[in-house]
Amino acid sequence: MSIPEVRHAFVDVDGVRVFYRAAGPADALPVLLLHGFPSGSHQYRRLMDALGDRHRLIAPDYPGFGHTETPEGFTYTFDRLADVVEGFVERLGLTRFVLYAFDFGGPVGFRLATRHPEWIAGLIVQNANAYEEGLSDLARQLIPHPTEELFSLPVTRGQYEGGVADAALIAPDGWTLDQHFLDLPGRKQAQLALAENYGANVELYPVWQAWLREHRPRTLIVWGRGDAFFPEPGAHAYLRDLPDAELHVLDTGHFALEDKLPEIAPLIDRFLRDD
Repeated sequence: MSIPEVRHAFVDVDGVRVFYRAAGPADALPVLLLHGFPSGSHQYRRLMDALGDRHRLIAPDYPGFGHTETPEGFTYTFDRLADVVEGFVERLGLTRFVLYAFDFGGPVGFRLATRHPEWIAGLIVQNANAYEEGLSDLARQLIPHPTEELFSLPVTRGQYEGGVADAALIAPDGWTLDQHFLDLPGRKQAQLALAENYGANVELYPVWQAWLREHRPRTLIVWGRGDAFFPEPGAHAYLRDLPDAELHVLDTGHFALEDKLPEIAPLIDRFLRDD
């Protein structure tokens, strides 16, 4: 049995002290793990334990999330999150990597991809939407009218348990830690600013779709069909632009890794080994 060593560190990107965790062989093709809302790099802890002995996995926290420290006056938009992650990639000297995009990792990651197509060696998409049909009625209601209720414990917990076949498989640690970070000073205001900016992502869907059609990256799509925000049609929509993509829809919700890691990790392992 091989258990990977997971390292934790900070790197400065234009005054933002970006926290990240990393595992795996230094000479392996990197996988950049971009987290979702309202989580952080800690959502990938079990994946790192499962695959970090043979694949190089790197997961940063965005500004306004997790352990990353952001200076006063930082402007919370998805463009700025992408700026910081772009700087993070450059500081680590990554020149080519597989992009794992989950939830907010979609708008952050696709901004990176359109800026630097040469960086992208492949895509792993997990409940990261880039299509109009992938927006639920609930998401369409929230995009123009976000409220601070989005950042309450019932909503945070509901994102983990909603759509899950067996709630006993969902550890409470994830939503508890997420809520801890949401409740830190200034974090709800940061999240509200991002929620108000979310419509900018929808406007960019055609740009991202055109990028997918042009570059046709190797792609693995893994999707929890019970996602209240990004329903299953959003997964199938990718096949219009990526007809060769590998698609797996699972009987779970938004945070699919929480209960379906035993199914998803082997898919990722095979995808990375086939590179």
